[in-house]
Amino acid sequence: MSGSRPALVRPAPLRQRVLQPEVEIRVCLGTGGVAAGSREVLRAFEEGLAKQGVFAVVRPREGGADGRCACVTGTGCQGLCAMDPLVEVHLRRSGNATEVTYGQVTPAMVEEIISRHILGGEVIDKWIVKTDEHATEYDPFFERQEKLALRHVGVIDPEDIDDYLEADGYQALYKVLSSLTPDEVIDEITRSGLRGRGGAGFPTGLKWRFAADAKSPDGVKYFICNGDEGDPGAFMDCSVLEGDPHAVFEGMAIGAYAIGATTGYLYVRAEYPLAIRRLKIAMKAAEERGLIGDNIMGSDFSFHLKLKEGAGAFVCGEETALMQSIEGNRGMPRLRPPFPAESGLWGRPTNINNVETLAVVPWIILNGAEAFAARGYEKSKGTKVFALAGKVKRTGLAEVPMGMTLREVIFGIGGGMKGNKAFKAVQMGGPSGGCLPESLLDLPVDYETINQTGAIVGSGGMIVIDQDNCIVDTARYFLSFTQQESCGKCPPCRIGTKRMLEILERICAGEGTLADLDFLENIASQVKLGSLCGLGTTAPNPVLTAIKYFRDEFEEHVVEKKCRAGVCPALTTYLIDVVKCTGCTACARVCPVQAIRGERKEPHVIDQELCIKCGACFEKCRFDAVRRS
Repeated sequence: MSGSRPALVRPAPLRQRVLQPEVEIRVCLGTGGVAAGSREVLRAFEEGLAKQGVFAVVRPREGGADGRCACVTGTGCQGLCAMDPLVEVHLRRSGNATEVTYGQVTPAMVEEIISRHILGGEVIDKWIVKTDEHATEYDPFFERQEKLALRHVGVIDPEDIDDYLEADGYQALYKVLSSLTPDEVIDEITRSGLRGRGGAGFPTGLKWRFAADAKSPDGVKYFICNGDEGDPGAFMDCSVLEGDPHAVFEGMAIGAYAIGATTGYLYVRAEYPLAIRRLKIAMKAAEERGLIGDNIMGSDFSFHLKLKEGAGAFVCGEETALMQSIEGNRGMPRLRPPFPAESGLWGRPTNINNVETLAVVPWIILNGAEAFAARGYEKSKGTKVFALAGKVKRTGLAEVPMGMTLREVIFGIGGGMKGNKAFKAVQMGGPSGGCLPESLLDLPVDYETINQTGAIVGSGGMIVIDQDNCIVDTARYFLSFTQQESCGKCPPCRIGTKRMLEILERICAGEGTLADLDFLENIASQVKLGSLCGLGTTAPNPVLTAIKYFRDEFEEHVVEKKCRAGVCPALTTYLIDVVKCTGCTACARVCPVQAIRGERKEPHVIDQELCIKCGACFEKCRFDAVRRS
């Protein structure tokens, strides 16, 4: 079959790098970096270097004066979001190359970095996050990671297709079109052990096989990328779309070739404006280069890609609801079977994978199924991207081999608890996941093990909570999210989540009973069993795991009318210790209702009838005089 194929044009950068710049600055322009001010930092470097007159400030593929040039570029998320804006400084002098990453960089710091480091050769230790010269406190964040899906994120300029092509971009697609049959592609993905990274962990190769074998009445099939990431605290897919859009396009094209599809939809929620802007730039560039569209690389294979912006409905993360949205209907799930592989978009065979799954496909094709399968744990092969958020010191994006323990991720990569407070739980899998206690921290993170706890790996969100968080309130928060996002189509989800939320709100208000706990578990079981789609069947997970592992805290709320974390206002009282109070008046100044009285330098008191229990006094007091009970 390969002998009958037309000669293909191997993709390559149109504009080669003219030279290696003596100075290369990479500024994190992911959403987190931009929010922290990285655009202003990038401009400060461009202006500051230009003022020096020593370097010609150029783009990577522009010429410089005898190599005396400085290149300033933006990248996607560099991972360690807690230290945004992150700036990498690469110096190449006299055959030696050094690389230093500075954290929490401001425009005011740029002048000193230029004068002391770039011109003077002196690394500024107090701002270092990472360096190739010595160890730093942040090294554990980077050392345990193994980046496959994130291999280009934070490294290349996502708005420059030549950067992607220079990093072996579209070479996997070239390999597929020039030497592999669709069956061989599916076999490679199957042998790799890749499972869907969107939450369910279904084998990707098997999913492709179903779609490839399905018959279409008119030969039309569709390939969809699900970029409708909506979990609170999750930003894995967003970072890939922003930082490496072409990897997703390439993975989609390979999958489309494998199943026989010629049209693809990239479904991304409109709340990701930066990702959408970069996707549009990348899509235009790929089409101009002949990497998307008709007769790709001169082959007989054509693949047209369309971008669909979702309106932000969480339920559209469910694949049948997503397809309804693409078709122009209200995003609501439907009964299965038939499954999308048999009858999906407009009744045609359709395959749907999430962003992370597709981003790693080109790596598998280039490096081989065995290389991917060699990583991971038991039935969960390869790596997984996690978004570390909440009360952990080193929040950010981390990609690790499947099977790493929760403790290694949270306390090793994440650096442990912020403020050295006591760990309480980690919420895994977003609103569809569960709250896992400290006793389970040594479990390996793989699909089967985590599922047995009552939680799920999900798309990779990890929200860490500490002693100051109320587990009942946490369960209430996640359930309120899924209850609001329920499409309302099926009664178990529409009504059941509402009744569950009412019970949790009663408990938080100090009006709950022990019978409520049993009733809550009973309703949760009914919602799981009777709901139409994944939103309803997993919505009770945060509540059920919270009761399972933290029942004593629920009983405190019900029996003792006490919230140990001081989060539930109806169960919390703020008092001032007259021995510790210095009369500084700081608490009185921040009280929004003037409930705190007392003379300066004399102990203060809180009027309980006026106190609205906002906690402002507790947060403001520097002498631990304000306590809550």
